Amino acid sequence: MKIALQYVNDINGKTQAVQLSLTEWEKVLNKLKKYEQALKLKSDLKETFEQIAILKKTKEHKQTLNEFLDEL
Repeated sequence: MKIALQYVNDINGKTQAVQLSLTEWEKVLNKLKKYEQALKLKSDLKETFEQIAILKKTKEHKQTLNEFLDEL
């Protein structure tokens, strides 16, 4: 994604801020939201697979999907 930026400098020429159009800002926010959703999904999947690994190691009765759904 190519973004047109404007730099704001102080009197010594040191960059103090960056400006972008509202349209570009909305694009950045939308992309950030998608990355956050993907990261959340990845985290949830990692946790799920860790729980599955733990369940596979236990000898206790494991609840089936049908049993789970019957409880609802």
